[in-house]
Amino acid sequence: MSLPSKLQGALARWRLNMAAREVAGHAPEPADEPPVVFFNASTRLWGLSQNAAFQLLTAWSLRLQGVPVVQFVCRRGMPRCILGTDPDRPDRPPPCGLCQAWSQRLYAGMPQRPSTYAADPALEAALAGLPVEALQDFVHQGAPLGALVLPGLRWRLRRHTLADDALTRALYADFIRGAWQVVRDFGALLDENRPRAAVVFNGQFFPEAAARWAARQRGVRVITHEVGLRPLTAYFTAGEATAYPIAIPDDFDLTPEQNARLDAYLSRRFQGDFTMAGIRFWPEMRGLDEAFLRKAAGFRQIVPVFTNVIFDTSQPHANVVFPHMFAWLDAVLEIIRAHPETLFVIRAHPDEQRPGKAARESVREWVQRRRVADLPNVVFVDSQEFLNSYDLIRRAKFVMVYNSTIGLEAVLLGKAVLCGGKARFTQYPIVFFPQTPEAYRARAEAFLRADGAEVPAPPEFRRNARRFLYYQLYKVSLPYDAFLEDEPRARGYVRLKPFRWQALLPENSPTMRVIAAGLLEGRPFVMPEAV
Repeated sequence: MSLPSKLQGALARWRLNMAAREVAGHAPEPADEPPVVFFNASTRLWGLSQNAAFQLLTAWSLRLQGVPVVQFVCRRGMPRCILGTDPDRPDRPPPCGLCQAWSQRLYAGMPQRPSTYAADPALEAALAGLPVEALQDFVHQGAPLGALVLPGLRWRLRRHTLADDALTRALYADFIRGAWQVVRDFGALLDENRPRAAVVFNGQFFPEAAARWAARQRGVRVITHEVGLRPLTAYFTAGEATAYPIAIPDDFDLTPEQNARLDAYLSRRFQGDFTMAGIRFWPEMRGLDEAFLRKAAGFRQIVPVFTNVIFDTSQPHANVVFPHMFAWLDAVLEIIRAHPETLFVIRAHPDEQRPGKAARESVREWVQRRRVADLPNVVFVDSQEFLNSYDLIRRAKFVMVYNSTIGLEAVLLGKAVLCGGKARFTQYPIVFFPQTPEAYRARAEAFLRADGAEVPAPPEFRRNARRFLYYQLYKVSLPYDAFLEDEPRARGYVRLKPFRWQALLPENSPTMRVIAAGLLEGRPFVMPEAV
């Protein structure tokens, strides 16, 4: 029998408090050596998010090893923060009291360095009256604050294209003020402590982006982290976590056991049985219905077009051939109009209309504005239509994606994939990724005019796709499930499992062993195969 929600919350808080006390009570006196600095202001306001938990457990493990640790903590350090901003109510202040109470609970007994906001008159004078276009290029005392803030601003406003209106200008300026405070305070912490490493959440949102910039200016090694591909796993890297750089050894090939493990995962995935960051995108999946099949029978071939969420933190990395996803879609639309014999199925990303995180610049709106659905050779599948995309791929001539992971999966299903944006998997020969819009159009034309029912993925693409996905799933996704479980009251949040403090020691945890070697010795954050 499960406990009532209020009692579950009380139990989770008690368990967190007891674990913090256990760690503080058993941590040895820290060694006389440079510390590891941690910072994540953009992962939570209340409760324990996955990324906040990854950092907390990692810091606890280091403390138990006698490694000095300093937690950089926001204490009303920004006029506006990423999660504490309501774009519909710009007058509403961020919930600093709630956030600080959780920081006090999470970092109890840990050495802390607070950051508190203080206006800088020189910055205020430089910001006065600037339009959005000027704010994007804004630099103050050498710090590219406008660029550091931009990805987080787009994420918060749920759009790529920024209006030059009073709300956007005010929010942009406030984010710049907060970023400058982080640059100053985090920089002072680095100058005083000269740490061996700084660990920050993803490095895209402006507080952590500012901290990362300050650290790199001083030659401090920066580790960023994000959620891994499997539930309750983390991805740590000395590169940019949202770009997912993965170094696969040239001689790495899957064993029969690894192939079987990957096939079992794919079998579940192709039925929609997966989560990402605690979110289940497909509560159900339906096959291709009779109406669709009748329509498709009137065309020579089918080409699915898979889109992304325009404000996602992967997008700054993706926009190397086209300036943004909608520019790519405009190019695809020209191809669609030139090929009436082909049925194009445009699939909006399932996360585009997630409650509480709905895009304000969406594929749905693009379809309506361009009157795309009026074209007889287009079917538009909205984000909340749970169509089985894998059934669609199996019937496809080839597949078009921007930078969605489904491009990788389409290769695994044997299809050639034409990619419009840089993706985490384009670092290896897995998909066709033309480097100019003209080359993209030429490759699409060649595929559309090719004989046969499909354009198959080259064998080396399929091999590389399997190697990449296995590595992403089981080598660089570091499991924290020995310590964490999903929080049933809030998607994407977690709570501690019961465990003793000794479980956090590297000799008792393969995950903590890998992370300690990565942070302290500069080794790759890669799990051993036996795990």
